[in-house]
Amino acid sequence: NNLFHHIFVMHFPPFNHSKSRYERKFVVNDMHYHEIIQHIRNNRAAFSGLYEPRYINNIYFDTNDIDYFYDNISGKGSRKKARIRWYGELMGNVSTPVLEFKLREGMVGNKISFPLKPFTLDNKFTGELINNIIRESNLPNWAESVMLMLKPALLNRYHRQYFISFNNEFRLTLDDELTYYGMHSGVNNFMEKHNDNSVIVELKYDTKFDGYESAHITNEIPFRLSKSSKYVNGFEFTHPSIAT
Repeated sequence: NNLFHHIFVMHFPPFNHSKSRYERKFVVNDMHYHEIIQHIRNNRAAFSGLYEPRYINNIYFDTNDIDYFYDNISGKGSRKKARIRWYGELMGNVSTPVLEFKLREGMVGNKISFPLKPFTLDNKFTGELINNIIRESNLPNWAESVMLMLKPALLNRYHRQYFISFNNEFRLTLDDELTYYGMHSGVNNFMEKHNDNSVIVELKYDTKFDGYESAHITNEIPFRLSKSSKYVNGFEFTHPSIAT
């Protein structure tokens, strides 16, 4: 893990707060979907729809000792994440997958992405197939080295709706229909599905916009602020013995 951390940190772009963004997450468990939308539209930021809603799919990765998971639940200030993301259907041909590395300091995050070669997600999908995808995708050497040290840990899917403020400075996403599937390096049959009835609202904005306006916008979001991630929530669903 020390070697992995060294490679990741040494090659990840420097954490420049002026080019980073705040990502404030809110969890909603006790409100109907249309009520949540109404609160969003009533906010002083005058949020309106941005993009067509779509389904997002992710394969999350972790170390052999699941350090990412433990870093999150322990409240560690600096946290890392590696995932493969694609849009649309969950199973079958994945034509435009993207490898994403995220580095967070508190509530501020940076992200770097690389396109991957297409693959098929089915019941024959294994960690070795992922490694082959990584080797054949023309990644920077450091990114390939990091990924070959990690293991698939979770598959998840959710529906996302996008909003943008009237001044175009604040973005907000609303995620529901969250589902999780456990993953490992062997053959994955994806038969065991875990549903999460929570709704995740996330406010995102460049650090240069942090201040009086962002505070008032945040204060008008009447949901519970949370530091937990979909990866942590999904891992707890699919690995209850470890989570406890």
